[in-house]
Amino acid sequence: MDFDLTEEQRLLKDSVEGLLGDAYDFEARKKYMKEPGGWSKAIWGRFAEQGLLGLPFAEDDGGFGAGAVETMIVMEALGRALVIEPYLATVVIAGGLLRHGGSAAQKEAHIPSIIDGAKTFAFAQLEKNSRYDLADVTTSAKKKGDGWIIDGEKFVVLNGEAADTFVVTARTRGGQRDANGIGVFLVPANAKGIVKKTYPTQDGLHGADVTFTGVEVGADAVIGDGENGLPLIERVVDEARSALCAEAVGLMDESLKATVEYLKTRKQFGVPIGSFQTLQHRAADMFVAVEQARSMSMFATMACDFDDAKERSTAVAAAKVQIGKSGKFVGQQSIQLHGGIGMTMEAKIGHYFKRLTMIENTFGDTEYHLRRVTAAGGLV
Repeated sequence: MDFDLTEEQRLLKDSVEGLLGDAYDFEARKKYMKEPGGWSKAIWGRFAEQGLLGLPFAEDDGGFGAGAVETMIVMEALGRALVIEPYLATVVIAGGLLRHGGSAAQKEAHIPSIIDGAKTFAFAQLEKNSRYDLADVTTSAKKKGDGWIIDGEKFVVLNGEAADTFVVTARTRGGQRDANGIGVFLVPANAKGIVKKTYPTQDGLHGADVTFTGVEVGADAVIGDGENGLPLIERVVDEARSALCAEAVGLMDESLKATVEYLKTRKQFGVPIGSFQTLQHRAADMFVAVEQARSMSMFATMACDFDDAKERSTAVAAAKVQIGKSGKFVGQQSIQLHGGIGMTMEAKIGHYFKRLTMIENTFGDTEYHLRRVTAAGGLV
């Protein structure tokens, strides 16, 4: 199998890395974090100008018709630069729900504003006791005439502070953990009855706890089947997990690079500490962990196009297991080899480890996905 990038994919890689290299150093990131919503509108506009926000959308919808490999390339670059803009929430998740389940009218109404950077989205899915179970939904959506009334609470909604539209999972019928009876709804963030509690997260992003009380939406708010939306949610969340795996590879790549550079410059006993064989062994082990993660990230990327939903979900779960293990190892070793400076807010390396830790716990941690792979009987 050929894993080399095509000419167009190499150009995309060079383009996005060039953009971030010019505009996204660590000091600039600190400034962007202080802007309203916790990220830079100017950088988001540059993403739009460069076509990054339109990559996965069909040409008929104004996009470029790119696939999972192109998303992987972008997410790796975003990881290397520690980007805090809501690409995952808006383009990968909300965009994925619209691409796979949206009607022609919904695509026409929302996709152009994603592509040109005019609007961002937030995925309101996590609930107080749901953990990683996508089917555990107590937020309700009840019919009122042709429309719906939504009531409930969602937690840790990434980009919830700045989003123009929430994509909300809500139960239209059945019990709390029933697989059937779950719908996906587009809800304007300024709708009457929405209350947000916003806060920064450990990795520099911004989240929100959102309460919906008697929020009214029209019949056109439902994405796909309002009573059988779980397969759509599972498909898009698998794509999000794959994208997070790619981001983690970028984070680990940069962590390894920064650590090796530090070993070459930090001196002890009059010589660079990188000359000590034990530390060289640690760096070599980090390299192996990064490459293992990279291979599984590629596997997850390919799995996004599998026709069999069970095969796809098992492959992505296996990738998330390796990403979790490699991310923890590379992050811990990076901090250890940097010494005390690695624990400070001023050192970039600690921020990479924080983001890796958050990725490990997003849409299922290592133990959760290991149980899923085991229950499926493994990959072969």
